[in-house]
Amino acid sequence: MKRTLFLSALILTSYVLHAQVKKVLFLGNSYTTANNLPQLLKDIGSSYGDSIFTDQNTPGGSQLNQHSTNTTTLAKIRQDNWDYVVIQEQSQKPSFSPAQVANAVFPFAQLLCDSIKANWSCSEPVFYMTWGRENGDASNCASYPPVCTYLGMQQRLRDSYMTMSTANSATTSPVGVAWKTMRDSFPTVGLYAADGSHPNLYGSYLAACVFYSTFTQKTTVGCSFIPSGISATDALNIQKIASKTVLDSLNLWRVNANFPLANFTYNGGPTTQFTNTSTLGQTYFWDFGDGGSSVQQNPTHTYFSTANYQVKLITYSQDSCFSDTISKSVNVISTQLNTINSEKIFIIYPNPTEGLVQIKTDLLFTNIAIADVSGKEIIRLGNEKKLNLSEISSGTYFLSVLQEKETIARIKLIKR
Repeated sequence: MKRTLFLSALILTSYVLHAQVKKVLFLGNSYTTANNLPQLLKDIGSSYGDSIFTDQNTPGGSQLNQHSTNTTTLAKIRQDNWDYVVIQEQSQKPSFSPAQVANAVFPFAQLLCDSIKANWSCSEPVFYMTWGRENGDASNCASYPPVCTYLGMQQRLRDSYMTMSTANSATTSPVGVAWKTMRDSFPTVGLYAADGSHPNLYGSYLAACVFYSTFTQKTTVGCSFIPSGISATDALNIQKIASKTVLDSLNLWRVNANFPLANFTYNGGPTTQFTNTSTLGQTYFWDFGDGGSSVQQNPTHTYFSTANYQVKLITYSQDSCFSDTISKSVNVISTQLNTINSEKIFIIYPNPTEGLVQIKTDLLFTNIAIADVSGKEIIRLGNEKKLNLSEISSGTYFLSVLQEKETIARIKLIKR
């Protein structure tokens, strides 16, 4: 089932308050299996009424080059239409030198993203930004000094995961950034297991909160699910930092970066020109508020009554996986020239007609437009004074006379 997401601030705020259903596949290693991160995520979701279905392939120590050809990984990618597929590299490799990461990490990240998109174009790859080791990476310190300290290793991890996210038009789940903030703000709250590398329960709960906000754009502050062994005070601090890290920087982490954003401007009176200013949109649907509609990118629409019309634009992404909707109020005032006095300065005959129509006028005009009673334009002609309307169905129409984009006369036309 395709998802519809609304990105404008007002609509997004309304949307995310409702229960959501997400399907998430984790591809990683023991950083994911420690303390059963997927289950912690599901439990957080359940506390908010959300249904998060997960699966995983997370053998200990697995690297992206192994996942890219792993038959289980590739089979799990293909087994469902995942909303999100989480990609986590071995904990040290993204912190190595830029040249080494470019050769040993980035190509396999791309292969996995390509496999994910090939299965379902609507799936979003999400890179799991991990954290630096508690006291740096002693095993690689001599060969690459930046990883000798936690801060140096953390910075390299951040840089590499952000590069992977941008290069693959994917999302980043900034667990490592939240981890650093927790270390800085609450140094007495331990996040590491005894090995100084893997997460303890506190660290895994922090990661789960970050993932929840990344997937739903909802805060975890006040979440009722707190794992046994974590105090309410510590849990609240974890929730605050996780939520702030994600929700204050959605653009930085490319959350919803691939979703279209609908917007438009308009000008004119009874004949209104709409200009589509949406971003990332490929196809469009307009509802002009009077029964008329269009799928043009920048349509022109003629209104036949003075009224306040609610115009809605739906913008769809290239693969039609996502859409955004915006509505604006368009006030239309029909002038006497366009209604009451049209027949005095512009004559069409015969009217009613069987199809052939002649025009008598001294006005200079550039176009003739014929619309149905809903205001939907069905024919646009030049400045001809003899018209053949035999191809249109019987019914009531409105014939408008235009000078460039301005309507200067409008007359009701009956086709028998």
